[in-house]
Amino acid sequence: MLISPDEINKSMSNYDWKYENKKISKSYSFKTYINGIEFVQKISELAEKNNHHPDIYIGWCNVDISITSHDIGGVTTNCVNLATGIDHIFEKHIKK
Repeated sequence: MLISPDEINKSMSNYDWKYENKKISKSYSFKTYINGIEFVQKISELAEKNNHHPDIYIGWCNVDISITSHDIGGVTTNCVNLATGIDHIFEKHIKK
C-alpha cells in the first residue's frame, strides 16, 4: 500500500531522506571508494533478504540511493523500512 507524501515527509525528514518523483532518496559520502563499495555490498544483502531492491549509483567516494516500489509505483512501508535499514548499516558498520 502506498504511503502519502505527507506521511513520508513526516517519517523520513529527520533522517535526511528526500521524497520526490514517487521515490525516496539519499546520498552518502565516504572517505574512500572502497568504503562506498562495502556499503553497497551490505545494502545488497539487506535488499535480497527483504526482496526489495533500491536503485544505486556509485560515484567517487559517494553512493546515491533511491527507493520506490516499482510494482505499485510509489513509496510503501517496505521502502521506508529498507531506508531505515540502510541508515542502520551506514551508522553501525560503515561510518567511522
